[in-house]
Amino acid sequence: MAKKGLLIIAAVLSLTACSFNKPVSECPDYRIFIYPTDTRETVIQSILEADPQANAKPLNFMLEHRDYDEHIHTGCYTIKSGATPKQVSDMLLSGNQTPVRLTINSTRTIGQMSRAIANQVMVDSAAIASRLSNPKFLDSLGYTPTNVFCMIIPNTYEVYWNTSADALLSRLVKERNRYWTDERKAKAKSIGLTEDEVIILASIIEEETAKVDEFPIIAGVYINRLKKKLPLQACPTVIFAMGGERPKRVLKKHLEYDSPYNTYKNPGLPPGPIRFVSTQAINAVLNYTKHNYLYFSAKEDFSGSHYFSTTLSQHNAYAARYQRALDKAGIY
Repeated sequence: MAKKGLLIIAAVLSLTACSFNKPVSECPDYRIFIYPTDTRETVIQSILEADPQANAKPLNFMLEHRDYDEHIHTGCYTIKSGATPKQVSDMLLSGNQTPVRLTINSTRTIGQMSRAIANQVMVDSAAIASRLSNPKFLDSLGYTPTNVFCMIIPNTYEVYWNTSADALLSRLVKERNRYWTDERKAKAKSIGLTEDEVIILASIIEEETAKVDEFPIIAGVYINRLKKKLPLQACPTVIFAMGGERPKRVLKKHLEYDSPYNTYKNPGLPPGPIRFVSTQAINAVLNYTKHNYLYFSAKEDFSGSHYFSTTLSQHNAYAARYQRALDKAGIY
């Protein structure tokens, strides 16, 4: 008999205390994550860390003699309660991984978006950031550095944990296109905005307030101003144009900053969005509140809420209250 055959028989006999028919785990289902640097030993260790009572020896034996070390697939794998060593080894060897839920929230910068994604999947944040900043790569997906914030719709998606940066971003573009249903496109058209323009306006609104209930009202203010061909005069666009850290207080000198994003100096919408936006902000634009307001000013109690006005004189009175509150608080 071949030497290898004798070794296998000896190994099987040494496992008399461990049944190959006994489940690997009898506790509730759990997941393990396999990285490119993992080996058979570290995979077994991950299982034992999740379930110290796991029937790991038969599984280890099977993986070793099925040359698993040379066929390791990265990914997220579910160890199901009651699964036999054969079933688990088949899953690992075939790379039959479990999708994970990737939750993307609205963020201000490419760096923040890249880190948020990388915290949930295996892809490196630098790989995401470099692609979102690369004009050639963006062009391959139909985008530019100016409208890159239009490319990703924050939501929860099912993806494979070991998906590549290229595959993930291509998938997110498809999800973005799927988001823009005929109904949403029709609403945008009825307002007189393109899909990108809806997101541009939504990005300004999201920077104006954290009060979601005010989103549709502020959207209505800006749409009223666009219809009357009044400059938006949105402070967040000035802050974005200036780059760097957000100033504690927007002053008159800031409003003179020369940039196409400065909506005090330039009519209409800025060239592109100023952040990744939430679906709440997009919906607020598409379903904006119809009213006659043309102005709004932050309340002097620093609650984040706003006063809304139809006349400039009324607005100036509210704005003066806020300026006095800033002075009193020593915010300059």
